[in-house]
Amino acid sequence: MKLMDEGNHSVVSEFLLLGLTSSWEIQILLFLFFTIFYIAAMLGNLLIVLTIISDHHLHSPMYFLLANLSLIDTGVSNIATPKMIYDLFRKHKVISFKGCITQMFFIHTVGGTEMVLLIVMAYDRYIAICKPLHYLTIMSLRMCISLLAVAWTIGLIHSTAQLAFVINLPFCGPNKMDSFYCDFPRFIELACTDTYRLEFLVTANSGFISMGTFFILIVSYIFILVTVRKHSSGSSSKALSTLSAHITVVVFFFGPCIIVYVWPFPTLPVDKFLAIFDALITPFMNPIIYTFRNKEMKVAMKRLFRKVLSFRKRSFMHNLRDSDSS
Repeated sequence: MKLMDEGNHSVVSEFLLLGLTSSWEIQILLFLFFTIFYIAAMLGNLLIVLTIISDHHLHSPMYFLLANLSLIDTGVSNIATPKMIYDLFRKHKVISFKGCITQMFFIHTVGGTEMVLLIVMAYDRYIAICKPLHYLTIMSLRMCISLLAVAWTIGLIHSTAQLAFVINLPFCGPNKMDSFYCDFPRFIELACTDTYRLEFLVTANSGFISMGTFFILIVSYIFILVTVRKHSSGSSSKALSTLSAHITVVVFFFGPCIIVYVWPFPTLPVDKFLAIFDALITPFMNPIIYTFRNKEMKVAMKRLFRKVLSFRKRSFMHNLRDSDSS
């Protein structure tokens, strides 16, 4: 444990992460599992972004928002997962105080932004299904960019507010964090002061916001389905198919958040599993959910693959002619 002298007391300069397990065999399995899911999540989300950018058929508000969700998911995957994989085979898993603060800042900035973006995506589906004639007018590119800017602004405000609660906490000795990454519940536990009120503030800021946002989204989707059923029973199945992917992503994203932050100091290590789910499994699942349930995305990806193969074939033939002429 490293300590820095500051005035008449010492403060912790780094934290020791206890990680997930000390078993060598389990660490090897976790390394393979995490590496495969991390690479798949990165490639899947980047493929969605590239497909939407390259295919003019997908230049619509819904896919603009989906591309931004995929970009955010690549950020989620990169905040804690690379270090988690790297630390699996390290005896001393440490992170500096500044590194811990930085990690928490990005976790809550990106997480808060994704919460708001999911609300924006629900609003997009509401306009598309309930007001189809005015859809492109309401969800213009300018509106989409404005809503995206609002999402990032709220994410930054949420993260900054959380940090304001904990940045000046005194740390005068204990530095072992029973986790594989830094987050506010475990961070607050190590402070050498009464943190009861602070625990409540963190719960109110993260847990209640998560539950409130989740409740708003579920009510919104129910309202959309009820509205569609009233107007046309035949089109309700189409609406359900469109919304089912969004609802699945919402449940995957908010489930772990609500459990971790509404009960932020659990006695069981279930929070580690939920953190892995949020940081790795959800970014991996989102491309699968949106691709397998979306015919337009599958067709667009096939067109992209054909373009890539055609380009490589032309490039190969060009190089072959050049070699023959020389």
